[in-house]
Amino acid sequence: MHSTTSSSSDSTVSLLPTADKSPQPYEVVRFNALKHGILSRYTVLSHENHADYESLVNSLMDEHLPAGATEQHLIEELASVIWRKRRVLQAEGATINKGLKESARSAKTIIPAAAPFEMGLSGEGTDIRNLMDLKPEDVTESQRTARHDLDATNKAAAILRKGGDRAYDRALRALMPDTREWWQSYVDEEEYPADATGLAAFISEHVTPFVYQQEKESRHHGAIVNQALGEGLQAYKLEKLSRYETHLDRKFERTLAMLIKLKDLRSPRAA
Repeated sequence: MHSTTSSSSDSTVSLLPTADKSPQPYEVVRFNALKHGILSRYTVLSHENHADYESLVNSLMDEHLPAGATEQHLIEELASVIWRKRRVLQAEGATINKGLKESARSAKTIIPAAAPFEMGLSGEGTDIRNLMDLKPEDVTESQRTARHDLDATNKAAAILRKGGDRAYDRALRALMPDTREWWQSYVDEEEYPADATGLAAFISEHVTPFVYQQEKESRHHGAIVNQALGEGLQAYKLEKLSRYETHLDRKFERTLAMLIKLKDLRSPRAA
């Protein structure tokens, strides 16, 4: 005879829900990744774009097709590492931009350093930002203009040194138009007399140093730009970011290796 107690017990057991030990279907896991993912809650900061992060997670889910919570967690870990690496690049860019801003205010040190064996490169009165904005054709034109200005200044100075009839008028005509306007402003302010002596002093004290500086800056434009960019980079300030990025790379490699190994263990071939 069968025991009624045993029959009742079997019936009760059969009515209890049984846990499904098989991996969840991929679509369910993909949905739960963002709905219940522990890492997803804390990875994205309040000012960051949650939609971008969700897109990243979904892309990784589509690529690796997780089966179960463990694989889901590993994929979330991969997304977290990628997301933090993006922050590293943002921090790197911000650090470099800050350094470049400091370089832009340091013409007196950057310009002489760009051509250390060139005499007369002081950076005085030069805005490095103007040099950085020049296109190749602008640089060529600047070099041509600087040479013409230098030649005109030297010619005017030579006329005044030689002297003779109407030396003042001939020297004035030899100067470039903008230099003549510059001279006239000094005459109007009565800082120099409008004669050969005054013009010679003006050329010696103001024009010659200026045009030599302009000519050298235009000739060494490429070196000055490279010096400004190099000093602005401030590589020593990126060292901590570089170490952190290396840490993230290693974390990504380890996590990906764990995910691949787990999927291999679960594959039919491993059975």
